Amino acid sequence: MDKMRQLRLAKDAMDRDWADSGLDLDAVAAHAGYSRFHFLRAFKETYGETPRQYLTHRRIERAEEMLRSADLSVTEICHLVGFSSLGTFSARFKTRTGLTPSEYRTEHVGRGAALIPGCYAMLWAGGFPRRESNSEEAP
Repeated sequence: MDKMRQLRLAKDAMDRDWADSGLDLDAVAAHAGYSRFHFLRAFKETYGETPRQYLTHRRIERAEEMLRSADLSVTEICHLVGFSSLGTFSARFKTRTGLTPSEYRTEHVGRGAALIPGCYAMLWAGGFPRRESNSEEAP
């Protein structure tokens, strides 16, 4: 398999699983069949940014979309797009867009349709935890 195809497989995995907070360098490198260090060098050489930078950009793009369209808190959006720290999310968002998430929402909401209710957005994004069925629980 050629180098570009291998890197595209890993990039596709990041595009598909961008919200998974457990998506790390080892997991992505495995999609390409590379060691983490070889993958890091090859990805940056090919795409001009590290896998972490690419994944952060994808997550911020999704957050921008949610801030414009969903009636969810910034904290909920932070977790839905795969960040575990609100501070890190806010700092990276501001670096990328020039605005904090709240400022971004204020600037962009009201220019289009009404916000999607948070419960629908959470359901669509898979944000509701699944209940494990327990035979001892009553239905």
